[in-house]
Amino acid sequence: MERNFLTAEELTAALRAGEVTSAELTDEAIARIERDDKAINAICVPDFDRARAAARDADQARARGEDRPLLGIPVTVKESYDIAGLPTTWGMPPHRNYIPAEDAVQVSRLKAAGAVVLGKTNVPLGLQDIQSFNEIYGTTNNPWDHGRTSGGSSGGSAAALASGFGALSIGSDIAGSLRTPAHFCGVYAHKPTLGLAATRGMVPPTAPALPAEPDLAVVGPMARTARDLTLLLDVMAGPDPLTLGVAHAVTLPPARHERLRDFRVLVLDDHPLIPASSAVRAGVHRVADALADSGARVEHHSPLLPDLSEAAVLYTQLLFSGFSGRFPLEAYEQLRTQAAELGADDHSLDAALLRGMAFSHRDWIEADSRRELHRHGWRRLFAEFDAVVCPITPTPAFPHDHNPDLRARRLDIDGTDHPYLDQLVWAGVATMPGLPATAIPTGRSPEGLPVGVQLIGPMHEDRTPLRLAELLEQKIGGFQPPQ
Repeated sequence: MERNFLTAEELTAALRAGEVTSAELTDEAIARIERDDKAINAICVPDFDRARAAARDADQARARGEDRPLLGIPVTVKESYDIAGLPTTWGMPPHRNYIPAEDAVQVSRLKAAGAVVLGKTNVPLGLQDIQSFNEIYGTTNNPWDHGRTSGGSSGGSAAALASGFGALSIGSDIAGSLRTPAHFCGVYAHKPTLGLAATRGMVPPTAPALPAEPDLAVVGPMARTARDLTLLLDVMAGPDPLTLGVAHAVTLPPARHERLRDFRVLVLDDHPLIPASSAVRAGVHRVADALADSGARVEHHSPLLPDLSEAAVLYTQLLFSGFSGRFPLEAYEQLRTQAAELGADDHSLDAALLRGMAFSHRDWIEADSRRELHRHGWRRLFAEFDAVVCPITPTPAFPHDHNPDLRARRLDIDGTDHPYLDQLVWAGVATMPGLPATAIPTGRSPEGLPVGVQLIGPMHEDRTPLRLAELLEQKIGGFQPPQ
């Protein structure tokens, strides 16, 4: 395999052995981006001059005997993170010229670990789509099929990894924004436990970079192997040094098991509110079969599983109440009027979305209380199981759809149309209670598109799904470059 597709772990070994320099790796990555990214459009803000300077600094540091976790490794960063001297737009045209003065805390951690930042990766408008396109930077194409989306909102990062543009990337996730692009592009991603990794500086343009704790949203690593995910998570994990970091440090517990045969796994392949395509179900079954063949305990049903329908409604309400909290008062009042007109018997996800956008503070407190009941249910389930295997979203990557009205879009699942936003429910299984979830590739669909699944683990036990991902990679294979 050519060097652009080597893992961060392999590149680090080569750097330590003196087989290559960071300057060489960086030049090779830049050459590949300049050659191939016109067709993919993953790197929306290149930073090649500073990357080359950082690579030279990394080589000099290594010559002095320094050895940091990512020293000299070329990486990319999602556009939504502040990087001093580069635009942070979130794809919003009014902010195309906004340039922050300070790095986001995770960018600072990357640089402190010795990483070489090649540039920023593309996102959807406001980070609010399952695709990555905007008026400023255009559309990011899936490396496996340029007529299809790479996913969103970390779609540029997933496409960059699949194309060999750097060994690692960092993204964010509130509605599958790490996991869905990984699934669509055939790479790995990890949504950490809520609050595990500080988010300061991953804020909309012009907003102050404060050490706030957002609801539902996390930042996390993306890579081409499970071991590289763990390497990058160790760099990212930890509270903000301005708040909890004053008094606390993170020590993640070890994985519950080191062998596949010791894992107890609940496998889910369908959701009561939306079907999964045959290609996605086949990916889930490949993992279930690999687990069973290795001697793991595999179950397909459990009375301990929190109600998925109720969870989906609750997640939809919490997610969209967060979005509408920034709306002008007049728009919010219109939403309240529309929500009041809904029939009491309308239990659709679209109705939950509208009710969530019209939430009062009292409504949100009630929903948050119900969320705590679900979290308690997950604690009980993870006393009997170590992980849950399930889809990330119902289909492989779908064709580009730029209809500005997301609620008017449709999703084709094995020939049947479904509301576009309903596909978020699988991402919400882990997001709503704040659980860690690792996205892994499982093979290809009949059309040759990547198919992934997520491994959901116990809260604060991120190393358990990560270790399971590593063991499954050894069993069923992992990333393969697009063909």
